Amino acid sequence: MPDSSIMLELCEILGITVNDLLSGEKISMESYEKKADENLIALKRKDENNMTKNAVISLLFSATLLIGIMVCLICNIAISGNLTWSLIPISSIVFVWVVSFPSIILGKKGMLISLISLSAFVIPYLFLLSRLIKVKEVFSVGVIMAVVSILFLWVIAAIWKRVGKTRKLIALGMIFLLAIPFMVIINIILSRMIVEPVLDIWDMLSIFILLILAFISFICDYAKKKGLMK
Repeated sequence: MPDSSIMLELCEILGITVNDLLSGEKISMESYEKKADENLIALKRKDENNMTKNAVISLLFSATLLIGIMVCLICNIAISGNLTWSLIPISSIVFVWVVSFPSIILGKKGMLISLISLSAFVIPYLFLLSRLIKVKEVFSVGVIMAVVSILFLWVIAAIWKRVGKTRKLIALGMIFLLAIPFMVIINIILSRMIVEPVLDIWDMLSIFILLILAFISFICDYAKKKGLMK
């Protein structure tokens, strides 16, 4: 089933209606309304099945994390008599649940909510983590890395929304190219904070690989556009 965002354009190219596309055959005027109703019911049933499946997966995911929290609490209290180290994995588990749950329960529709959750809660999480493990660099260095990384994720989301719906390979190539300055910025920040070289041999290799991947993506998109590949 093609993505809904390209259905109208695809039907226009093929000279058919969306109803024809969903039915898999040319629909006569006599049976048009009947087929339209059948297609709507089928789509609704498919959506309900997906929601049910996502709900079950979300429940299992949440239950698994809850078990992990309970195991940490029980082990910590049994060994130490109070809550000490268990707060570290528990806070991390809760953070993962808050960020992941919208995507699991809503699928693609929840990706934006997950990104918003990540943007909103990553700094409080790093602050709490730095206090728990008593290493201030976790917050001071982590916040800068987190802010830059989240900005990059928002750029990826914007590219995918504007370009990826119709030209996935072009969007992928753009993301690969943008990953290069992002990596350089990260390295420059780290070099000033922890005295590391801006670029080493592994960074150069990573840049080379990203350039190759971007080139392949653009070439494949061109070949696909010209009908040289499916």
